[in-house]
Amino acid sequence: MKDKLIVFNWKMNPAEAKEARWLGAKVKTISSRLKKVQTVMVPPAVFLPLLTSTKPSRRWSLSAQDISLEKETGAFTGEISATQVASVGAKYVIVGHSERRGRGDTDDVVRGKLMAGLMAGLSVILCVGEKARDAHGAYLDFLRAQLISATKACRRADFKNLIIAYEPVWAVGDQAAGADTPDNFFHNALFIRKVISGLAGQETALSIPILYGGSVNSANAVEFLAAGRADGLLIGRASLVPEEVKAILLLADQVKVKVKVKK
Repeated sequence: MKDKLIVFNWKMNPAEAKEARWLGAKVKTISSRLKKVQTVMVPPAVFLPLLTSTKPSRRWSLSAQDISLEKETGAFTGEISATQVASVGAKYVIVGHSERRGRGDTDDVVRGKLMAGLMAGLSVILCVGEKARDAHGAYLDFLRAQLISATKACRRADFKNLIIAYEPVWAVGDQAAGADTPDNFFHNALFIRKVISGLAGQETALSIPILYGGSVNSANAVEFLAAGRADGLLIGRASLVPEEVKAILLLADQVKVKVKVKK
């Protein structure tokens, strides 16, 4: 069984560098002991250099929360390029998060950032997800459009460095109605693989990691990994609570996937 990929998105937290170092040390200590989990910390970009290590670990990595779609250095005040992110030790980047889309990242911008990340040698975590769920499944057309638009410029070989995070927007943030269900995630992940199969072939579709994100905590993590058969999790608020981080990682390291049997 593949290692589970557990991604902790700190968002615009914590407030100070000393807190970032402290939280990072906690995550490193826990994750380094695990055997079946790959842990990714996603701090604000300003803290990335504080968390790099002269002794790289096989069990934890760093990610940027966002990058510029500009591929080169230049007169882009406030922007951070994928190359700069990679140069301080990050291995991943998140693009298309609903909070970035909510601040103006269009499908074209998401595509540009995705390609910039891939060209810099980063593994890209592409977030997709609907704002509302309808009973007739029309939201699946929205998911399909997001996936096709974001990967329009990808060559087939690019998909090997792509990770999909399914994050329904209505399940993200302080005002979230709550998490999706593992069963819904399982079926939506199958749909995502079907779309990817049409874009890059069945082998790629079966191998690409699909994560669940949206109100994940230690109480529901196992069910998304086991019953939902998620390849990993993208976690927000719980990322800042060491007890939650430890519980989720230990549970993920021991999880056993539940095989669905057709009746």
